[in-house]
Amino acid sequence: MLNKLFGFDPTKTTIKTEIVAGITTFLTMSHILAVNPTIFSKLDGMPGGAVFTSTAIAAIIGCIAMAFMGKMPFGLAPGMGLNAFFVYSVCLGMGYSWQFALTAVLIEGFIFIVLTLTNVREAIVNAIPISLRNAIGAGIGLFIAFIGLSSAGVIIHDDATIVALGDITSGSALLAMIGLVITGFMYAKRIPGAILIGIIITMVIGIPMGLTEFKGIISQPESIRPIFMQFQTENIFTLDMLAVVFTFLFIDMFDTVGTLVGVCTKANMVDKNGHIGRLKQAFMADAIATTAGAMLGTSTTTTYVESAAGVAQGGRSGLTAFAIACCFAIALFFSPLFLSIPSAATAPALIIVGLLMIEPITRIPFDEFSESIPAFICIIMMPLTYSISNGILLGMIIYVLMNMICGNFKKITPVMYILAVLFILKFIFI
Repeated sequence: MLNKLFGFDPTKTTIKTEIVAGITTFLTMSHILAVNPTIFSKLDGMPGGAVFTSTAIAAIIGCIAMAFMGKMPFGLAPGMGLNAFFVYSVCLGMGYSWQFALTAVLIEGFIFIVLTLTNVREAIVNAIPISLRNAIGAGIGLFIAFIGLSSAGVIIHDDATIVALGDITSGSALLAMIGLVITGFMYAKRIPGAILIGIIITMVIGIPMGLTEFKGIISQPESIRPIFMQFQTENIFTLDMLAVVFTFLFIDMFDTVGTLVGVCTKANMVDKNGHIGRLKQAFMADAIATTAGAMLGTSTTTTYVESAAGVAQGGRSGLTAFAIACCFAIALFFSPLFLSIPSAATAPALIIVGLLMIEPITRIPFDEFSESIPAFICIIMMPLTYSISNGILLGMIIYVLMNMICGNFKKITPVMYILAVLFILKFIFI
């Protein structure tokens, strides 16, 4: 039954492992439950409580779709970066209403469904060269480690040097370092559930340090009525709507492509020809989640890179995604408890997962520069531009241009030429 429902293979994993992996992924991505209401509260008419509820429900729908359709161990929720583009660029920057932005997200979801049904998204993944696929995994490793370090204050902004080392002798940065040593020790000793146990221990240590602020246990979910199905149809056929939809589309598509390719490569969920099984179904789950999220009143719902934490714990099937959905369902009623987890407690998990994700870099042919230079650009641009999609886009552009110049035309497929042109146009016009 579990095999039919979730693609569960008892020869590769266990039910306990899948559940622990789901809880681990949830804890590393649950910050969205706190961040989304804060960001959207800057817009009139979007109450924080309603946004919290819609965020959790969108995540539940996305994870359930991934569990039963994709049968993959990935968590979905409204995406970081995409929510900031929604609020700060489209609404506060361009001056459009949040109803306009929600309409753009809805259109994006419908387009994703069409692209998935016509196998366009799958064709894009298959067009990515093997060296870049390995680079994506390594780049994601650096990216999520950077997210963990910066969220805990280990890395901070500096006007002179752009980034700098925070005060690791006190506060969140110190707690993150303590948690890193504890979690690292348990991982080195092969203790099952090391990442999840590390998060819990670090959270408890944060109590006497004054960093784990207990906010209660139970609260009733607020209604999403103020933001449910709030669309602005009169601007659908405008150039501004086209530009906004196109931007949402590009960011979400290549963030999702990068996450699926990178994490699946690391988890050995790729066949000998480099193909990922059930990729189309995973993309459809992502498209359905985006469409449902727009109806619920939140920004683009996407596959989370933090899913790598659950995969590192041994998650290999849709049962992990189902466990994540259950955690979000529980969080609807226990939001104060989950919101008590400080970012410093999840930072060590992201740092260690970053280490585990970087392993595919060893499979890049560094002595073949037409392969290694584009791969390096792909890797380094993800953390430095804070974007998975930017890394993929720039890596593909450099790959096509370098191999054209070197005369390696046989290595470049027609799809790769088309993608390179589209990527260049994206950077020029958007």
